Amino acid sequence: MTAPRNLPSPSASSYKNAPTRSVSVRGEDFVYRELGPDDGVPLILLVHLAGVLDNWDPRVVDGLAARRRVIAFDNRGVGRSSGSTPHTIEAMARDAVLFIRALGFERVDLLGLSMGGFVAQVIAEEEPSLVRKVILAGTGPAGGHGIDKVPALTIQATLKGTLTRQDPKLSLFFTGTTGGRQAGRAFLERLQERTRNRDKDISLPSFRAQLKAIKQWGRQTPSDLARIRQPVLVANGENDRMVPSHNTLDLAARLPRSELVPLYPDAGHGGIFQYHDEFVTRALEFLES
Repeated sequence: MTAPRNLPSPSASSYKNAPTRSVSVRGEDFVYRELGPDDGVPLILLVHLAGVLDNWDPRVVDGLAARRRVIAFDNRGVGRSSGSTPHTIEAMARDAVLFIRALGFERVDLLGLSMGGFVAQVIAEEEPSLVRKVILAGTGPAGGHGIDKVPALTIQATLKGTLTRQDPKLSLFFTGTTGGRQAGRAFLERLQERTRNRDKDISLPSFRAQLKAIKQWGRQTPSDLARIRQPVLVANGENDRMVPSHNTLDLAARLPRSELVPLYPDAGHGGIFQYHDEFVTRALEFLES
């Protein structure tokens, strides 16, 4: 599963066959996958609640990696990474910074989705010299409207999904319209394209820790977003029921150097997956500008 960091990178034509590697971070093994050119500022992917390496849409990763070095990883205690999962967003951010430093990077870009967007905001504020640009998708600021309800909504959807034998991401990430359901089913099919060396699902203790962190983030004093000085691209669907889309507009209004992607129509929390071609094009334009 792992490859030592000092060996040449195995070639991979797509995220679905990118090798899974590991790096030691203060005695814990953090697993990751890397794709794209070896040069340039790397783009670090910060995943959503309960997400592991196999939850990134290969169309998004492959599209970005066509021109950028892209690295996805499992934070401490998640998937095949060892250790105990932090129960605060701030601790997750510190772990992510340690992972980035362990790979030897001094300057990175960040793409944070949902909970990963919370983590990205903390890193951008606390490590301004490390972060060049940020993309925030389906996310919101600390104290944002409705964020503290994400844990209850997620548990409800998970229980319903178990009873109906339906992946909860269909209802949590996509709208209930015909177009939304079609997009959701296509997304789930893409997540199964990798057939070998798949990641482990998140454990129940790690899931609980993340739920606690999200609830705390939603109940914190509203963030002072003026402290994030990097350029930020903000994106979401117009009907996000997990992190209500109003939070996306709030981020765009309060971040000093923000650019807002017009909210994707008939799309929800997984808007960047539903509109993967459009998102990749806009993200690359932003990162290369």
